[in-house]
Amino acid sequence: MAIRDEDIVHVSNPPLNRVESIYIPEIVKGFGTTMRHFFTSFGQGKTSRTIQYPEQRREHYKPEDGGQEPSNFRGVHRLNRDEQGRVKCVACMMCPTICPARCIHIVAAESPWDDREKYPAKFEIDELRCIFCGMCEEACPVDAIELTPEYDVVGLSRQEMVFDKEKLLSIFDATVGKKPM
Repeated sequence: MAIRDEDIVHVSNPPLNRVESIYIPEIVKGFGTTMRHFFTSFGQGKTSRTIQYPEQRREHYKPEDGGQEPSNFRGVHRLNRDEQGRVKCVACMMCPTICPARCIHIVAAESPWDDREKYPAKFEIDELRCIFCGMCEEACPVDAIELTPEYDVVGLSRQEMVFDKEKLLSIFDATVGKKPM
C-alpha cells in the first residue's frame, strides 16, 4: 500500500530571528540556571536531596527535611516466625499466585507439626526480579511474608540475590525488633 501525495503533510519550522540564530542568549540562560542550582545546593537554601551514603542513611532523615519516612518504604523481604520459632508460612501459594513479577517460588511439603497441613520445604524470592509492590504481603493470610525497611542488601552475583528460606528467616532474626510495615 503506497502513501498518496495528498496524505503527506509538510511541516516547516518557523524561521529563527537574529538573536535566536546565535544561540548565545539561550546558552547563557541555561548556564545561569545551572549555576543557580550549583550555589543553592550549599548552605541554608539547600535544594539538593543527595545524601552521603553510607555515612548518612535514609531512615535518619525527617520528612520535613525532604527525606522519605521509612513507614512507606518497601525494602527487602523477610519470612516471619511464629511463637515457637517455626516458619509462619503455611504454603498456601497465595503469594506466588498474585506476584506480578513471578519472582516467588514455593515447594510445599507435608507439615511435621500438628497445627497445619503444609509448610514450605523450599521458599525462594528472586530479589532482582521483584518490583517491591507489596502484593505478596497483602495476599498472605497468616502474615508470613513482610517487606522490611532494609534497603542496603548487596549481592555480587545473580544467585546471591535469590533469597532462600534460611536467608529470609535470618532477615527476620535481624529485623525482629524493628517496627513492621
